[in-house]
Amino acid sequence: MSFDRHTKIAFLGMGLMGSRMASRLIQAGFEVAVWNRTANACTPLLEMGAQPLQLDQIGQYPAVLLCLADDAAVQAVFEKIQPHLQAGQVLADFSSLSVGQTKKLAQAAAEHKAYWIDCPVSGGTAGAEQGSLVIFAGGNAAAIEQLHPIYNVLSQRVTRMGETGAGQATKICNQLIVAANSTLIAEAVALADQAGVDTALLAPALAGGFADSKPFQILSPRMAAHSFEPVQWKVQTLSKDLNNAVQLAASLQLNIPVAQKALSQLQAHQNNGFAEADLSTVIQHVEKR
Repeated sequence: MSFDRHTKIAFLGMGLMGSRMASRLIQAGFEVAVWNRTANACTPLLEMGAQPLQLDQIGQYPAVLLCLADDAAVQAVFEKIQPHLQAGQVLADFSSLSVGQTKKLAQAAAEHKAYWIDCPVSGGTAGAEQGSLVIFAGGNAAAIEQLHPIYNVLSQRVTRMGETGAGQATKICNQLIVAANSTLIAEAVALADQAGVDTALLAPALAGGFADSKPFQILSPRMAAHSFEPVQWKVQTLSKDLNNAVQLAASLQLNIPVAQKALSQLQAHQNNGFAEADLSTVIQHVEKR
C-alpha cells in the first residue's frame, strides 16, 4: 500500500536540501515532523506547520526520511533511532553515502524488519525548491513503490537502479561527473579570461553545444563574475562525494585518474579554508596556482 497525505512522515536533516524538501512536503499537505542536530534549523519548518520530532518516538512514523551530511552523520543518527524502529517502516535516505555504509545500514534496519532505501538526489537547491529533483533508488522494489506519493512531490523522476547500494553507486557516478567537471569549468573560465575573452559571454555562447551542461550554465557565470553567494554546492560536499567515487573505484580495482586529479584539487581548495564555500570558488584555487 502506498503512502498518502495521511501518512505520518519523520524528516531528519534540515540542511540546504532537507529543509527545502521538507517544506515542499508540508506545503503539499503531508503531516511532517522534523529534526535537526542544531534544533534552530527546524524553526522555519515549524512555523510552516511541521511538528517537532523526538527521536525516541520514531516508531510512530511509517515513513522516515533522512537527508544528512555523510556516512558518519547518518550512522550517528541511525544509532539513536535504531532501538525504536518498527517492522514495516520505510527509511528513505536522500543523503549521499558510500555504498559500503549503505549496505551496513540496510542490514541493520532489516534486523527490525524495516526497509532501508538508498535514494540520493540530483538537482541542487533549485531542484529541491521546485520539486524537480531526479532520484536514484536502490533496495526493495515494493518499498520504493510505497514512497512514490512522497517522491512525486519532490522530484520529476525516480528510477530504481537495483538492489541496496545501487542508488548510491549511481549518485557517486553522477557526482564524479559534476565534481570533476567543475574543476575543468574553472580552468576553462580562467584560461578564457587570461586569453582576453569576455567570460560573462561564455555561458550563452556555449549554450547548446557539446561543452554545455547544467553545471556549466550555473558555475561559469558565477566564476566569471566572482559571485559566490548564495551557496548552492558546498566544496566539502562535492569533495566528499568525489572521494566516495575514488574509494569505490579502488575497491573494484578500477583506475580513474581524472577523478583522482580533480579530488586532489578540491581537497586542496577545501583545506585552504573553502570547505563551506560554494563550488564556484574553485576558480580562485585555479587562479592562485
